[in-house]
Amino acid sequence: MSIAKQYVIIFFISMVPLIELRGAIPYAVGFGLPLLPSYIICIIGNMIPVPFIFFFARKVLEWGADKPVIGKFFTFCLEKGHKGGEKLQEKAGRGLFVALLLFVGIPLPGTGAWTGTLAASILDMDFKSSVTAVLLGVVLAGIIMGIASMGVVGAISAF
Repeated sequence: MSIAKQYVIIFFISMVPLIELRGAIPYAVGFGLPLLPSYIICIIGNMIPVPFIFFFARKVLEWGADKPVIGKFFTFCLEKGHKGGEKLQEKAGRGLFVALLLFVGIPLPGTGAWTGTLAASILDMDFKSSVTAVLLGVVLAGIIMGIASMGVVGAISAF
């Protein structure tokens, strides 16, 4: 497969909820793509959905929560956003901006740009500070995942 196709794949992987760049960077490292261009592509891919999530996701999820077929999934997403918002509020002693940055930036299951942006929307944070905190969190998560992926691939190749 060509390197251009691999870059397109990591771009789209980084846009997928719950996987995001946390899955795209290990994929890129595992397939031997250069780390810096992969990192940049993954950040861009991870950030593209953020404005749409901020402005529209909450409204769409609230609209669909009581609909047949989609209602359970939409309710799950709303609850995930509410739980994320509660976690952010708990950590907000250091400020909501820093709490959102760390929530998005520390690569744990259920955290990331999608959940963080939805939580920021539910908490009625302003758009500019939300996007800035999410972007910095995505950058931090990318650094952590890059270092972790390089270590795992290095350890595996040592055998």
